[in-house]
Amino acid sequence: MSSLSRRYVFRSQLTRSDYTTLLFGVAASEHFQAAVASSDDAIISKTFDGIVTSWNIGAQNMLGYDAAEMIGQPILRLIPPERQSEERMILDKLRQGEKIDHFESVRVHKGGRRIDVSISCSPIRDQHGKIIGASIIARDITARKAAEAQHQLTANMFSSANDGILITDALGLIVDVNAAFSRISGYSREEVIGQSPTIFRSSQRGPKIFDALQHALNETGHYHGEAWSRRKDGEAYAGLLTVNVVRDKNGKVQNYVAVFADVTALRAKQEQLEHVAHFDSLTNLPNRILLADRLQHAIALSQRHQQPLAVLYLDLDHFKEINEKYGHELGDKLLISLSNRMKDALRDVDTLARIGGDEFVAVVLDVRGPESCCQLAERILKACTDPISIDGQLLHVTASIGVTIYPQDEADAEQLIRHADRAMFEAKQAGKNRFFLFDSTYEAEAKIRSALLTEINDAFKSREFILHYQPKVNMRTGAVIGAEALIRWAHPQRGILAPITFLPIIENHHLSEDVGRWVLASVLEQMDAWLRRGLRLSVSVNIGARQLQHPEFKAHLKQLFLRFPKIAPGDLELEILETSSLNDIQAVATVMHDCRDLGVRFAVDDFGTGYSSLTYLRRLPAETLKIDQSFVSNMLDDRGDLAIVQGVIGLAAAFSRRVIAEGVETVAIGERLLDLGCELAQGYGIARPMPGDQMTRWLSNWLPFPSWTNHERPFL
Repeated sequence: MSSLSRRYVFRSQLTRSDYTTLLFGVAASEHFQAAVASSDDAIISKTFDGIVTSWNIGAQNMLGYDAAEMIGQPILRLIPPERQSEERMILDKLRQGEKIDHFESVRVHKGGRRIDVSISCSPIRDQHGKIIGASIIARDITARKAAEAQHQLTANMFSSANDGILITDALGLIVDVNAAFSRISGYSREEVIGQSPTIFRSSQRGPKIFDALQHALNETGHYHGEAWSRRKDGEAYAGLLTVNVVRDKNGKVQNYVAVFADVTALRAKQEQLEHVAHFDSLTNLPNRILLADRLQHAIALSQRHQQPLAVLYLDLDHFKEINEKYGHELGDKLLISLSNRMKDALRDVDTLARIGGDEFVAVVLDVRGPESCCQLAERILKACTDPISIDGQLLHVTASIGVTIYPQDEADAEQLIRHADRAMFEAKQAGKNRFFLFDSTYEAEAKIRSALLTEINDAFKSREFILHYQPKVNMRTGAVIGAEALIRWAHPQRGILAPITFLPIIENHHLSEDVGRWVLASVLEQMDAWLRRGLRLSVSVNIGARQLQHPEFKAHLKQLFLRFPKIAPGDLELEILETSSLNDIQAVATVMHDCRDLGVRFAVDDFGTGYSSLTYLRRLPAETLKIDQSFVSNMLDDRGDLAIVQGVIGLAAAFSRRVIAEGVETVAIGERLLDLGCELAQGYGIARPMPGDQMTRWLSNWLPFPSWTNHERPFL
C-alpha cells in the first residue's frame, strides 16, 4: 500500500471527533507549556522522595535558583528547618490523592532571605492512575503578608492606645473611635458614630480654639494644641489634641484623624505650680514674677490711654526687731495683717506685691499727678502705722515708701522698681515713716555714666580686665564639679574692682558684647592651658542678654571651639541672669537649643532675684538653677529668705533641673542646704575666686568639711 493510501486509511479510520481531539490536544499541550514557562508563579514538580523534577522561570525569579541548580535536588533545600515537618504532612495528603489549596508557608531564597508563599499541591498520576509525584504552584505573598501585618499593627495600636482616637469622614462626621476614647469621654462607640465632634465642645475656652483648629487644618493639614472638651456626664476636661487631614492620591480630603490625651490632672498641677510661682506663699499677694507681668501690662495701658501710673516701693521699719522679740510666727501674722490693710487702701485694678521679707511694691493705675500719688502714699503709711493687735500683743510699726511716676520717669519696668527702691532708701535716710518721690532728672547721672563708659572702654583696650575662678563643689561627696569664671577690673589706681562697679554701666551698651566675647575666649584659653597640665575642669560663664541675642552668637561660639579642639563643649556652661531682659523668648530659646546641639550647657543665674516668669523654666533649655547668694547668706536668720531658697529647690525638682547655691560662707549654711536637698554649692566658705594658675594648687589642698560629707540625706 502506498504511503498516500496508508495516510488515507489512517484518516479514514478516525472519526471527525477523534481528529479534532488529536489536532487540538497538540495545540493545548503547547499552550500549557507556554503558560508554565511564562507564569509569575513558581510551578514545580517533584517525586515522593522530595526530588525536584521540573522548575519554571517563575520559580527561578521567585527563589533565585535556575533549573540546572534545582532539578535533581531535594525540595527541602528551599524549606527552613522549623517548617520541614510541613513537607511530610503535605506528602501524606498527596499519597491519599488529596489536593492542597493555598497553604501558607515560608521558603528560603538562594540569597538567604525568607519568602512568604501560598502553595497549592496536586498529585501526579501515571497512565495507570498511580500517584508518582506532585505538582506545586507557589505564589509569593510576602508583600501581602507585610501589608496584613501592618494593618494588624495599626488595628492593635488603634484598639489598645492609651490616647483617645477619633476618625471622621470628609464632612466631619464620626466614623470610628477607639476604646480609649470611650473611657475618656464616657460615650460608647454606638452613641457617637455619625455625630459631629461639636457635641463634645466645652464653653470653658470658647469657640476661638475651634476656629484656630479649622484654620490650621485648612492651611497646613495639621493641628496640635490644648482644647477643652466635655464628657458625657457634663464634666469639662483638658485634652492635648492632635488632628491630621488624610487625603487620597488626588489630594481630596478623605478623613480627619484626631488623637487626644486627658491632661486635666496635669493642667491642675501646672496651675498649682503657676500659683506657687506667681504668688507669695505667706500673704497670697503677687510675687516678683507676677509683679513684672502686671507692671509691663500697666505701662502698656498707660501708653495707650495716656494715663500716668505710680510705682511705690515699701519697706517696714524695724520689722527685724519685732521678729527677734516676738518670734517669726507672730512676725508672719503681722505681715499678713498689714498686707490686707494695704490692699484695702488700694483699688481692685491696682497691684500690691510682696517681693521678699518685709518689702512690698504697689502699681497704681491712672494717678492724677504727684498730689494724688502723695495722698495714696499717706493712706498706705496710715494703714501700716495704725496699731495692730496680734496674739494679745499690741504692735506698732511704721513704713518707708519710695514713689516714682511714669511717664515722668520714662524708664522700663525693672528700672521703675529700682528707682522707687532708691527713693525708699532716701525716705529711710530722712528718718523713716515717710515717703519720698524719685527725682527723674538724670542729666548729672547721664554725664557721670558717659564718663564711666569712656573709662571702662579705655580699660578694656588697655587689657586691664582679668578673670578669676571660683570652685563649685558637691558638699556631700567633696567632689569639685567645676568653677565659675568671674571678671575683675585690675584698676591702676583703685586696685582689683568687683564687676558690680562696671558691668551694670555697660549692660545695654555695645561694649558689653566686646567684653563678653573676650571673656568667652579667655575662659576657653584657660581651660586649654589646664588640659595641657592634665586638669580637666568645667567652667561656667555669665552671658549678657545683649550678647546671647546677637545673631552671630552661635557662629562665634562654634569658631572658638574650632580654635580649641581639645575642649569638650559639654565642659562649658553659659549662665543667664534671671534679671536679663530677653526681648524675644522664642528666639533666645532657639539660640540656646542651637548651642546645646554643640554640646554647651545652660544655667539660670541668681534665680529668685529678678522678675522673670515660669516661662524661663518652661521654655528655656537650662539644666541648672543657681540660688542667689543674697538669699543663701541670710537664710539662717530670715525666714523669708529661707522660704525662697526652699521654693527654688522645689521648683528645680518639679522641673527636673539641677540646683546650686551661691554664697555658702559658713559650714552651718552648707549643712542647712544639705537638709533641704541641695548638695551643689559655691562661696567664700569653700573658696574665694582666684586666678586660673592657682586652681591646681587649691585642688590639691581642698578638703570638704566632715559635717558635710557625713551629713545624712534628707528624706524626700
